Amino acid sequence: MSRRRRTVTRTVLDSLTLDTQPWLSCDDCFDLMDQYVEARLADPTFEDPVIATHLAACSACEEETDSLYALLAGGDGNSRSG
Repeated sequence: MSRRRRTVTRTVLDSLTLDTQPWLSCDDCFDLMDQYVEARLADPTFEDPVIATHLAACSACEEETDSLYALLAGGDGNSRSG
C-alpha cells in the first residue's frame, strides 16, 4: 500500500499558524454563535474580535456560522464578510 503525499497549501499553512489570541474554544464559540450572528444581522458593523479570531482559524465553526447566517438571513450565508 502506498501513501499519497499531500501538499500543504499556503491557505492551510496560514490557518495553522494564525495567532488565535484571545483564545476561544469551539464549545464557547458555539454557545455564543447565535448571539453573534443575530447581532451581525441587526448591525453589519458589529464586531466581536474574540469570535472573529476564532472563526478565522477554525473552519468548522466558520462553516457552522455561515450555515446559521444562511438560515436566519434566508441567503447563502456570506453576509458575515465585511
